[in-house]
Amino acid sequence: MSWKSVWDVLKWVLAALAAGFIGHFGRILAERIIHHRATSATSATGHSPEADLEKKKIKEQAKLEKKKLKAEIKKKKKEREE
Repeated sequence: MSWKSVWDVLKWVLAALAAGFIGHFGRILAERIIHHRATSATSATGHSPEADLEKKKIKEQAKLEKKKLKAEIKKKKKEREE
């Protein structure tokens, strides 16, 4: 095994480690930027993510109740036809 082949392999290993290092810290930076924008948008609009989540849960609950009512009406209608 020659030093040239060892150096070629070592270059690829170092390149992979550098790419992993840059990718890892790039991801962390992106998450911080997203978090910062989310918190600044919350303060600008006056809405919090928790309030939005609560509204979504209420909407989902209303949809489920509506589906149940429709199913009951359909069932009663079917019973009358028989």
